[in-house]
Parts: sequence; structure tokens; C-alpha cells
Amino acid sequence: MMQYPQIDPVAVAIGPVQVHWYGLMYVVGFVAAWLLGRYRAPRLGLSRDDIGDLLFYGALGVVLGGRLGYVLFYGMEQFLANPLWLFRLWEGGMSFHGGLAGVLVAALLFTRKHRLGFFQLTDFIAPMVPIGLGAGRLGNFINHELPGRISNLPWAMAFPHMGPEPRHPSALYEFALEGVVLFAVMWWLSRRPRRRGLISGSFLLLYGIFRFVVEFVRLPDPHLGFIAFGWLTMGQLLTLPMLVAGMALVAWSRRQPSPVGQARQPERPVSAP
Repeated sequence: MMQYPQIDPVAVAIGPVQVHWYGLMYVVGFVAAWLLGRYRAPRLGLSRDDIGDLLFYGALGVVLGGRLGYVLFYGMEQFLANPLWLFRLWEGGMSFHGGLAGVLVAALLFTRKHRLGFFQLTDFIAPMVPIGLGAGRLGNFINHELPGRISNLPWAMAFPHMGPEPRHPSALYEFALEGVVLFAVMWWLSRRPRRRGLISGSFLLLYGIFRFVVEFVRLPDPHLGFIAFGWLTMGQLLTLPMLVAGMALVAWSRRQPSPVGQARQPERPVSAP
């Protein structure tokens, strides 16, 4: 059994002001998205200033959607008992599925402002997301969140405040799959122009597969337990629509015009002479 690393969830404390590692992980994700977006901005005909605008929209979508999604899917009882708990973001408690919904709404608003195609933008965004996902999972691990089920594997570890039994470090599994592997695949896939929707669909499909599989070794939320069949968790239930949408989008992309030999251009209206 491996030793669970003793990392203080508080990274910096100055008097009553505390900066938590979990919050810093979101900063890492946003900064990485900003840098990657500026690097690839010419692909959409956007300026680097436009990328800052996009990041602002995306950050609002992630934070608002992620927190509201967590409250709706996982913590309604706790919210009703203490409504101020909604704002205690540093304690963890963000839903990827809620954050994804928030980002899609933000993307829709951004495309209307900049006159871009919706899937044109989501294909651009998808490779920028996994670094933030991976950083968030590291934040979960430091916060002692997402404990796994009991295991006798050599790298299993006893989670703080959960007894001496060794458990899967499921947050690290998700860091590796949703962060490292997903980023590598998305970056490779987007290295050259693809049919519209393919990158977005691949992101949904791969994330859905990774999340669904890891849920088999991740301990379900104690106040929810298994949703059905004695094994289906809330995370798996919420991931099923992603799998369906991902497969449908990949299939739809095959009917789109081939981008080979064509530069990817924004859908801006042509002015009348």
C-alpha cells in the first residue's frame, strides 16, 4: 500500500486570507487555455484580444455551470440546509457536466457576438479543455476528494478520514485519462483541419468513455449511492448523454465538407459591394 501524500489543501495563508490548491488548479486551467487559444487564434480569424474575451465567457460558464450543476446533481440537500454553501468553492464541489453545459451556453453567446459557427468554435475549444480537467483532478486529490473503492493493488492508498483500507486513487486515474491522455489525443487530432464537429464529438466520446470506466473503481457519493442496477452511479448516468451525443456528432461530421486543402475560416457575412 502506498502512503497518501500529506499535502495541506491550503497553499498559502496570510492571516485570515487563505489560497487553496483547488482554486489554484482552476487558475492553471484558465491560463493554459488562454495560452493555447492565443497560439491558435489565427485559425478562426480571431485576434489575441478576442481570446481573452472567449476565456471570460468560458470562465463564467465553467464556474457558474459547474457549481450549479454540482448543487443540482449532488448537493441539493446540503444547499437547502445551508444556501451559503453554494459559494464555498474552495471546499471543492464542482460538476464537470454542469460546467460543460455552462461552457456550451457561453460558446453559443460568443459565436453570436463574433459570427462564428457553433461547432467551428467548439472544435477550437476542445483541445484547450483537458489541461484544466487534469489540474482540477489534482485539486480533488489534494482535497482528499473522489476516494476510490477498496483495492489490493500496489498503488492503492488509505484515504484520510476513511479508515485503514487501501483504495484506488481514482482522482489520479482521472487526471491521467481526462487530463494527459485526452489532451494528447485532442492536440494530435486538431493539428490539421478536420471535418466540422469531429473534434467536438471525439472529445465528448473519449471523455465519456474515460469517466464511465473510472466510475467502476470510484466510490459513489455516499448520500446518493448507486442510482440503478447496483452499479450505475450518478456520474455514469450523466455521462450517458455525452456518449450518445459524441457518437452522433462524429457520425454527423462525416457528412460535412472535407477541409483538405482549405483553410479554416470564420463564418463572417460578406459585405455587399
